Amino acid sequence: MTKCVNCFIPYQGKAQVEQTVKGLKESQLVSKIFLLSTDSAAEPVEGCEVVHIESLKCTPAIKKIAERADSEYTLIYTKESTLVLGMFALERMVKIAGDTSAVMVYADHFQIVEGVRKPSPVITYQKGSLRDDFNFGSVLLYNSDSLKEAASRMDVKYMYAALYDLRLKTSQKGDLVHINEYLYTEVEQDTRKSGEKIFDYVDPKNRAVQIEMEEACTAHLKEIGGYLKPEFKNIEFNKGNFEFEASVIIPVFNRIKTIEDAIKSVLMQKTSFKFNLIIVDNHSTDGTFEAIEKFASDERLIHVVPDRKDLGIGGCWNLGVHHPKCGKFAIQLDSDDVYSDENTVQKIVDAFYEQNCAMVVGTYMMTNFNMEMIAPGIIDHKEWTPDNGRNNALRINGLGAPRAFYTPVLRDVKVPNTSYGEDYALGLNISREYQIGRIYDVLYHCRRWEDNSDASLDIVKMNAHNTYKDRIRTWELMARIALNKNAK
Repeated sequence: MTKCVNCFIPYQGKAQVEQTVKGLKESQLVSKIFLLSTDSAAEPVEGCEVVHIESLKCTPAIKKIAERADSEYTLIYTKESTLVLGMFALERMVKIAGDTSAVMVYADHFQIVEGVRKPSPVITYQKGSLRDDFNFGSVLLYNSDSLKEAASRMDVKYMYAALYDLRLKTSQKGDLVHINEYLYTEVEQDTRKSGEKIFDYVDPKNRAVQIEMEEACTAHLKEIGGYLKPEFKNIEFNKGNFEFEASVIIPVFNRIKTIEDAIKSVLMQKTSFKFNLIIVDNHSTDGTFEAIEKFASDERLIHVVPDRKDLGIGGCWNLGVHHPKCGKFAIQLDSDDVYSDENTVQKIVDAFYEQNCAMVVGTYMMTNFNMEMIAPGIIDHKEWTPDNGRNNALRINGLGAPRAFYTPVLRDVKVPNTSYGEDYALGLNISREYQIGRIYDVLYHCRRWEDNSDASLDIVKMNAHNTYKDRIRTWELMARIALNKNAK
């Protein structure tokens, strides 16, 4: 068999790479093994060449890999823990890469988590899989010609975004192919629950990383025709005949522990205009209905129970937004959460007029159930900028909270009838034509507790969520590319 694969492995020391290197040498396909070390005095390993880098995530490291990619395929391993390839796994990856002419292949695998081996399936890459944290696993097998071509176009020196930049640039020329077979085992050291990981991209300590990721994604969108210039439709806030200036909408199902707090935080609001509260109770069975009825004497509260039994959160939102008593602006509040003070609704409505936008997104603070601040603290989504926010929105996993909408636009777009990602879909769709306004005051306390929908998801549910959001991005990206073509 032809030796057609050069391998690049992060290197901290002999003990760390010993087993990984031994396994690679057993494959007849491996031509050369390069150890990527940040230590200029790293000890050599027999049969391997040490390559000194600053970080695997920086552009010079990718350039060094490309210079040494003199075989047909280039394997990049991205973890510093032990890699164990399955029987003929590398042969399988090379065969699929050849059969499909893929620019890169990646595979399902197993993970050792706290000593236990668990399946770790990944998802199929789409045009809209623009998240910089897309999970390919730790073994990336590139076509070397494709890698070299992409590296030759990496003209921005990144400290953190180089692997992301490489992936985007290769995807412009061919397919990233998912092999849904379990081909290797890796050791997983990040054992946090899903609900603890989802806010990494908005953690203030990661801000420098996010700026680079945005730059790489924006350049990619320009290359493929999906970039939108900061030109927006003007809004005249005079459509419809609204009795109320604003409505807070709360979809709820079985939230007896939190719904009363949410209601109180709305009814305490002080405004210069008429507002109401529309609660869509999706057939709760735990006493939530009765808890809501405690507030029935307040004429501002409208308690709706759907006739339908097939509504998700998005469907409940549609019911509230199309209610004849819905105000000119529809403002979100989740049944778990509360507004930070009595001025939230006023601030949101003011922002619509001041920023001429069809949607407003605020700033929130992460809290525990008792509304005490927890890490990462205040989430301000500073990655949203007036000039580039709607492009960067295709990379990130959410736009923030609380969210509010100009009701005529929302009635026209309509909310997807799902219970995950419906708010993100709205943000992408609306931002295609309209500016999204931002408020950087803390408006909202987002409570994290064991009953949150994303607190602790298994891998199957996480993959389903990520696949759906990638579909949303794909649809939106296709629409934006078409919009740009038609504008020429």
